[in-house]
Amino acid sequence: MTPRAVSSLGFGLGLRPQHYPVILDGAPELAGAIDWFEILSENYLVDGGRPLAMLMAIRARYPVVMHGVSLSIGSTDPLDMDYLARLKGLAARVEPAIISDHLCWTGVAGINMHDLLPLPLTEEALAHVAARIDRVQAFLGREIALENASTYVTFTQDSVPEWEFLRELHRRTGCRLLLDINNVHVSAFNHDFRATDYVDAIPREAVAYIHLAGHEHNGTYIIDTHDRPVVEDVWQLYAHAVRRFGPVATMIERDDRIPPLADLVRELAQARSLAASALSRPAEVA
Repeated sequence: MTPRAVSSLGFGLGLRPQHYPVILDGAPELAGAIDWFEILSENYLVDGGRPLAMLMAIRARYPVVMHGVSLSIGSTDPLDMDYLARLKGLAARVEPAIISDHLCWTGVAGINMHDLLPLPLTEEALAHVAARIDRVQAFLGREIALENASTYVTFTQDSVPEWEFLRELHRRTGCRLLLDINNVHVSAFNHDFRATDYVDAIPREAVAYIHLAGHEHNGTYIIDTHDRPVVEDVWQLYAHAVRRFGPVATMIERDDRIPPLADLVRELAQARSLAASALSRPAEVA
């Protein structure tokens, strides 16, 4: 499956170890409920062991997307070629529909801070990231997708909105966007811009797939936590995105306070229903 075919994937979930038994038991209620799984790449960058065995058993039944947190595409450190080699090896094994990571940096001077840190939105940063994307895609032999991360600070040097930065990255490199609708909502609230402006500025062909997730609202700011259900504002922004982009592959993330798989399946069914309704009323946005 080529990256350009990801829209045909349908609706998926993040693969979590708590759910391995239910998935592999093939419970009748799962039939047709989950179309694909997204894996956290770093959990499987090994030559063997139980996690990889579980993944391959599930991969025999479902398409897979690889999603990472360690590419650190915005760092000034050299690219980690050992990491990229292991990523390429995993991709050869599982044949993912796409490989994704985040538009961020996670460390510098060899130190990984295990956080998705924002970039200054400047021409210098844009040129730096574009050059690194070109090297990564050449090494992997395929396009990658980068996710818009939730942000809590901005830089005084910022010269363009984030959506223009992403649009230009796509134009220069062919890299696509993993559009996290929850993250758009979180950043829009935190930085006081219109979330629909962000969505409407993204080219249709740039979007590889969509993330939906929950967050923690603290009154004057929102933190992206992935530990609770999707909220109504995010559902409505998702409907707007579907009208804008059409039938893009969509998944729900849950990284903490993980519920039974059946609960996530019900939430995924809500995404299906909302997308079907939105597709009956496409947006008229250029």
